Amino acid sequence: MELVITLPAPDIRLILFGPQDRHLRLIRDALGVKIVARDADLKLSGEPDQVTKAAVLIEQLQQLIREHGHLREEDVERCMIQLGRPPSESPSGELEVFRRDMRIISRTDGQAKYVEAVLSHDLTFCVGPAGTGKTYLAVALALSLLKRGKLKRIVLARPAVEAGEKLGFLPGDMQAKVNPYLRPLFDAMNDMMDIDQIKRMIANDVVEVSPLAFMRGRTLNSAAIILDEAQNTTVMQMLMFLTRMGHHSKMIVTGDDSQIDLDRPDKSGLNDAVRRLGSNPKVAVVRLDRRDIVRHELVAHIVDAYRGVDART
Repeated sequence: MELVITLPAPDIRLILFGPQDRHLRLIRDALGVKIVARDADLKLSGEPDQVTKAAVLIEQLQQLIREHGHLREEDVERCMIQLGRPPSESPSGELEVFRRDMRIISRTDGQAKYVEAVLSHDLTFCVGPAGTGKTYLAVALALSLLKRGKLKRIVLARPAVEAGEKLGFLPGDMQAKVNPYLRPLFDAMNDMMDIDQIKRMIANDVVEVSPLAFMRGRTLNSAAIILDEAQNTTVMQMLMFLTRMGHHSKMIVTGDDSQIDLDRPDKSGLNDAVRRLGSNPKVAVVRLDRRDIVRHELVAHIVDAYRGVDART
């Protein structure tokens, strides 16, 4: 596998490489990858898992340089040790993401069960009302697994169904058209890493955003695959999405079955999939409720007040 990383300004490259490329040699020897530097590009080649680890490590080291203005050999060695530690070893069940000053922790028993379900199952459905952290924790888990080198990439998908209003024609390319629907996923990601990191990962295809309809015919290996707002998928869309799962992947499906925006709410692909697959021991189904709401305290009261009301009315 080969991966090309475009590095920022020359001064950061100089610090990253170290005296006489000492830091690059440490990474090369520890991970068994070939590293070739040419102008602003750094080409990594070797076994796919090791190349992915090297890319994640280089991203972490760049973040250290931006924060502190320098990089020591012990910093490189410490980051390599952390890279090889599985997510479950984080203290107190914390999820380590790309922002060094941030650790994501479960704030309710339901959230803790959700995190454990994702770590121990390849396919997890999380169903619950607004504000329970379904999307936020899915992104945190995906980034944590990526940072640890357990997965190679993240794929974010969401059905393009308007919540009771027609958006009309959206100008721009596919990315511009789908961004409004994927905004909640990006909001969560923006909390956990710098915008420059997100741009680089998208440019290098480590993070991919895709309309649900464009996933047909694909097989996604070694990826965290997140489907958000899954209550607005049809049965056939859900079938198509679930069958994209490849080897060594984790699939997280989130949705709120009280906010279905389909013309036929009784035909929601989320509810259908939970009914069909919920009894399979290899599939986790986590149901969150108002006790797991972690947004403003009024959100729980709002959810109660509107319970049983068709969201389209």
